[in-house]
Amino acid sequence: MLNVPSRAFPGPSSQQRVASGGRSKVPLKQGRSLMDWIRLTKSGKDLTGLKGRLFEVTEEELEKHNKKDDCWICIRGFVYNVSPYMEYHPGGEDELMRAAGSDGTDLFDQVHRWVNYESMLKECLVGKMAVKPAIPKGMRPKSQVTDTRAREGPISPSYDWFQTDSLITIIIYTKQKDMNLDSVIVDYQHDSFRAETIIKDYSYLIHMELFRDIQEDFSVRVVENVGKIEIVLKKKEHTSWKCLGRALENHNSFTPRKDTAFYYRKCQLISKEDVTHDTKLFCLMLPPSSYLQLPIGQHVYLKLTIAGTEIVKPYTPVSHSLLFKLMEPILPDDKCIYFLIKIYPAGLFTPKLDHLQIGDFVSVSSPEGNFKISQFQELEDLFLLAAGTGFTPMVKILNYALTNIPSLRKVKLMFFNKTEDDIIWRSQLENLAFKDKRCDIEFVLSAPTSGWNGKQGHISRALLSEFLKRSLDKSKVLICICGPMPFTEQGIRLLHDLNFSKDEIHSFTA
Repeated sequence: MLNVPSRAFPGPSSQQRVASGGRSKVPLKQGRSLMDWIRLTKSGKDLTGLKGRLFEVTEEELEKHNKKDDCWICIRGFVYNVSPYMEYHPGGEDELMRAAGSDGTDLFDQVHRWVNYESMLKECLVGKMAVKPAIPKGMRPKSQVTDTRAREGPISPSYDWFQTDSLITIIIYTKQKDMNLDSVIVDYQHDSFRAETIIKDYSYLIHMELFRDIQEDFSVRVVENVGKIEIVLKKKEHTSWKCLGRALENHNSFTPRKDTAFYYRKCQLISKEDVTHDTKLFCLMLPPSSYLQLPIGQHVYLKLTIAGTEIVKPYTPVSHSLLFKLMEPILPDDKCIYFLIKIYPAGLFTPKLDHLQIGDFVSVSSPEGNFKISQFQELEDLFLLAAGTGFTPMVKILNYALTNIPSLRKVKLMFFNKTEDDIIWRSQLENLAFKDKRCDIEFVLSAPTSGWNGKQGHISRALLSEFLKRSLDKSKVLICICGPMPFTEQGIRLLHDLNFSKDEIHSFTA
């Protein structure tokens, strides 16, 4: 259970919520870093106290292990003794203790569903939860009987296919009218064909071993007014297929996204360049047999294996530039994913990422996030509050807003950094503001040099009240905020104090 908190978790009194200005982590003792934990798991020490034996754990047995020095937690049916991990957990002991002696799956998913806990805690595995005897259907209380008619969520999609001598066309009928190319993710690797369609908060999956081989390139088309998706595959051999293929795991399933496992594809590093003294622009190329569009305001997870353990971190993809006409991308944007990433020399993940050579591979997940493009409808004033690399979701938002929102009167970015050298893409931002009179950029520094003439300090009511002025008295407003957790939490409190409603505020957290 690692690293990144959500809006609903941790709790208000948790150690993990620190004062504004610090990072949302509990200071760890010397020798209790993530790398130290990995070394401990490789040491051969018995971390479960069970001498290598695995048990079937009942609910009654699990409930007994609810103390810091004897803490068992169940995640997705597997039970772990997390007592040895207590001092290594960046969120502090109290966060782990919230799930002590119980099923912590929901709490885990709230904070960091993306973390590969199987790899991190494999040496702490106690065993599996015992399966309860099934209750005969007629004996279930009425409250436990599933009523499919009352199920919330969209109608389940369906699919069909047809062929010509050279092509296979798969048609997905989503029964929705607001579908677009961002909603479809297609991967073909190791004889596995996988097409995922995102419908609101649900995922519809086609997952098959195809009847015959196909070429790597394929096309995807969405008929928006009827919600029909067409995926056209090219046969390697011009022969007739008897069927589409053999169903694989979760084929033809329609499930809430929160209950689906993350899927990764290996992307190749094709460039990296310095942006500031500690931030670089990485360009990763998708495999030829992957189709993936990146919705505005959503993030992905990068996965690397470090010292034999899979480590995963969230990052928000950016555009290759704020000035498309001046800087051409290396490859078409639908084949490349760009990231602005700050390198922490004493960290574990970013130094490894920085040491990758051109041509090396990084595993990249499918995107996720709760930002909706519909929030831009009839928008008149857009305000962006960013601190440090919290600027990354604002890149695509800036580009989209200035080119695709006809009602927009004003877009303003207040960008908080420590020094001038820390400002990402400063010249591009200034150039953008010069070219488009609707755009206004303000830099705020917390540790400026004596020659700095701009604003300085930290996020405050005084700064925001001056910055957040509507173009009209009742103009439609959206305020986006992203940065370290204390910055974001303080910003949201100040925005509410200034009488902005929840519907007018969107905070980005991974």
